[in-house]
Amino acid sequence: MAQNAVRATDIGIRIGVLSPGKLNAITDVTGVKVGHTTIIKADSVRTGVTAILPHDGNLFQQKVPAAVYVGNGFGKLTGTTQIKELGNIESPIILTNTLSVATAMNAVVTYTLSKKGNQGVQSVNAVVGETNDGFLNDIRGRHVAETDVLNAINSASTGKVKEGNIGAGTGTICFGFKGGIGTASRVLPKKLGGYTVGVLVQTNFGGVLTVDGVPVGEELKKYYLSEQLNEKTDGSCMIIVATDAPLDSRNLERLAKRAFMGLARTGAVASNGSGDYVIAFSTDSSLRIPFNAPDILDQKVLSNDAVSPLFMAAIEATEEAIINSLLAAETMKGKNGRVVESLSHEKLKEILKKYNRIN
Repeated sequence: MAQNAVRATDIGIRIGVLSPGKLNAITDVTGVKVGHTTIIKADSVRTGVTAILPHDGNLFQQKVPAAVYVGNGFGKLTGTTQIKELGNIESPIILTNTLSVATAMNAVVTYTLSKKGNQGVQSVNAVVGETNDGFLNDIRGRHVAETDVLNAINSASTGKVKEGNIGAGTGTICFGFKGGIGTASRVLPKKLGGYTVGVLVQTNFGGVLTVDGVPVGEELKKYYLSEQLNEKTDGSCMIIVATDAPLDSRNLERLAKRAFMGLARTGAVASNGSGDYVIAFSTDSSLRIPFNAPDILDQKVLSNDAVSPLFMAAIEATEEAIINSLLAAETMKGKNGRVVESLSHEKLKEILKKYNRIN
């Protein structure tokens, strides 16, 4: 599952105008690591954990500048007030299901306290996001254990990122089809700095599916407020944006806002029960904030005008990451015998050909 996933580029979809990175993944941003734990048991447990590490060092001792943008606040994203107040992240970012947030927080605290150099630490701001996978998963059983979260963190690696029914995306639903984990990246031309923006998403939301401007949901007669009214819109979307550009927390928040525009381009409606959040961080090593920082920090960041190309990169990468999550996902049967079908690649290609998006 999710080993040899089909991606947008595999079927000829070309979203936007900027070039993707080598892997077309969040891990194109140097140093970023991603790990998954997938939990599938019997006929009703379909859940998991995904961990994103901004760098390979001690995050508590070397914090990274960060920001959070709340598109719709129906969710349980922990650690947001400290990120907003201090403008940094000091822990791995964990994605899981709604009722496993507390477990994941405990695991992040355990992980942080165990790191060499953190012997005197007495406060940890664990950053944990979620979507509700209760349609396919026995969410009330709370099957995610601390060891599952620690496994996702400790197994995190650079390189290719597995997508689809994996980790925190195991039991999710998107636009009425099977959703999951998706990722993509964009690289700016050298004359604009050559910076990379990478995005990872956990898709579990609804609306009217649009792929590269094509009304796929309408064509398939499967969309929110259609006559059948069979498309689930609640559930949430978590978006993680990484960049190696030297951005402070203020401009990272502006970058996060643009990622939400990428979500909108896919046809999402950010319904009442959909918690839609963006977490953005910079990996630029010169901007790391030491735990025992000096009174004055000497940092150089991009000017406001120089950030505009990164905005477009975030929009394009977010849009493609969401489409990749759908294409990589496979049909899944879960709790109470419920089945969520994957988006048909063949039907999608027929529609895209009809609109002259692919040959």
